[in-house]
Amino acid sequence: MQMLQGLHHITAVASQPQATIDFYHRVLGQRLVKKTVNFDDPGTYHFYFGDEVGTPGTILTFFPWPHMRRGVPGNGETTAVAYAIAPASLEYWRDRLAAYGAAPGEVQTRFGTAVMPFRDPDGLMVELVVDEKLPAIQHWGSGPIPADHALRGFHSVTLWLDAMGPTAGVLTEPMGYTLVGQEGSRYRYQDASRGLGGIVDIVHRPGQRRGSFGAGSVHHIAFRAADDAAQLAYGQRLQQAGLQVTPVQDRQYFHSIYFREPGGVLFEIATNPPGFTLDEPVAELGDHLKLPPWLEPRRPEIERRLPPVTTVPQESAAR
Repeated sequence: MQMLQGLHHITAVASQPQATIDFYHRVLGQRLVKKTVNFDDPGTYHFYFGDEVGTPGTILTFFPWPHMRRGVPGNGETTAVAYAIAPASLEYWRDRLAAYGAAPGEVQTRFGTAVMPFRDPDGLMVELVVDEKLPAIQHWGSGPIPADHALRGFHSVTLWLDAMGPTAGVLTEPMGYTLVGQEGSRYRYQDASRGLGGIVDIVHRPGQRRGSFGAGSVHHIAFRAADDAAQLAYGQRLQQAGLQVTPVQDRQYFHSIYFREPGGVLFEIATNPPGFTLDEPVAELGDHLKLPPWLEPRRPEIERRLPPVTTVPQESAAR
């Protein structure tokens, strides 16, 4: 059985479509690799940001629901998204974030590595984690960030949970993760591939309030399956473990199954193929509103409902 390969993507909620593009595309230098709609709510955009080609493990996606109230972090949620950066990049990012009004918090040390937290325009906690063994990605050469300082895909996610045992059991048994460290109430689990986005941290917070979902909240986290056969095998393992798993959903650029782990966080297992070049060449990724075949007949109606957005002019990579 093929192992899970770390995180595939993370999907969060935003309030303003243009502000989301401006921050992730311009400030963080993540390419908008796909501009489509929420297939379950096609009056809402679905943006995908990642490296030049949308490598699984680099993709942060957003459902921007205009005027949505801000969420309040709490138990039963993914409360932080972490990217890997080079050791020499901390000062670069401290200065860049401050210049764009996203001043980072104090650098912390976690499991022996430096972590710099900051919040996006909707309050989502994003962390930059120094990683001595940076994974390979395809750097977006036309973007605003020099290759030496570019975000290098996901490092980890953090879950806040009231009871950690049942969730830990799901991670370690059907999903194949291993407990690799503990610092206070934070427990670190790593997948067997030890590759891109292979870490899940659980912060144990017994008796603390549950999260209130809204803008700035993570909707779900998706783990990578090599292909449909691997996804099917994991779906069967999860069902045998007593979890309620959805039928396979066609998300156009990958196939997905979903389940809610015992602590309340929505998990997805997504396939690597077909990928984001299914309906656009690499040079044009994110340039056009792409719709799946079953929504294409509704394009005029959908385009009328969506607010106009644009990618900002590219700044000099020397900034």
